[in-house]
Amino acid sequence: MGWTVFAPAAFGIAALSSCVGSGAAAPDPTSEAPTPQAIAVEETLSEAPVLPPPPPPPPEPVVTTFAYSGELTQGGFIRGTAPDNAAQVSLGEAQVDVADDGTFFAAFDRDSPGSLALSATLASGEIVRETLIITPRDWQIERVNVARRPGGPSAAFMARRRPELNAIGESRARQTGATGWSQDFIWPVKGRISGRFGRQRIYRGEPGSYHGGIDIAPGNGVPFVAPADGVVVLARTGFSLEGGLIIIDHGQGLNSAFLHASRIVVEEGQSVTQGQHIGNVGSTGRATGPHLHWGLKWKAARLDPLLFVGPMN
Repeated sequence: MGWTVFAPAAFGIAALSSCVGSGAAAPDPTSEAPTPQAIAVEETLSEAPVLPPPPPPPPEPVVTTFAYSGELTQGGFIRGTAPDNAAQVSLGEAQVDVADDGTFFAAFDRDSPGSLALSATLASGEIVRETLIITPRDWQIERVNVARRPGGPSAAFMARRRPELNAIGESRARQTGATGWSQDFIWPVKGRISGRFGRQRIYRGEPGSYHGGIDIAPGNGVPFVAPADGVVVLARTGFSLEGGLIIIDHGQGLNSAFLHASRIVVEEGQSVTQGQHIGNVGSTGRATGPHLHWGLKWKAARLDPLLFVGPMN
């Protein structure tokens, strides 16, 4: 009978291999140690400083003075910006309306004094005041050696006239929120200038009423347009002196009146835009011939339309 001889070295290696193969687990790829590059990125992110939020923008500077431009002369006007937090603005004795953005319009009567105070009362109670120098004008004055008619208008005429004056006054007092006051005005119609603003007769030293607008004579029936945006607050025919009358509110207390129209093509309450046809030239009312009388008023002040539009091209 033969004997099998076992090599002790081989047996030990086999046993070792068997032990290793059955008792040690295989490496898990998901639990491998991070690479040096990953460690560097992680350390960089963890060490990045936390920046504070950006500072708020600096506050807008507070405006403490008036800014304005325009025609500082009798019958002229200004457009401007009031000081911040102005609770009330006035020019002389007239209150000035200020828009939400602080802009305003103000004007000077034909007989304005040489200086007027432009003032603002701030919310704090402080008063900001500036003196405006208003240059005088040489008006067209005609002196006649004739006495004015005594007695004035008759009672019968005034019975008809009073309701007309009331309608005109109520229309001019309406506030529509129009913004045409801020525009550069245009001529409502072009033609021969037959009467200038401010013209006046002196009867043996007694002054008569002055001409409160400008007369333009382009011919009968010629269309005329709105000189700026606005709202029609009066559009009627049959007035004793004005005949066919249109009044447009341009906002901020400024309005235009157009007299002697032969035709009216707009209605009361209608919004109109600059350059829109509103009527036709005529000779209705008390007129010696066909022409358009264009008058401008701010509050109680009568203004020279020529200063709004410049020379006629």
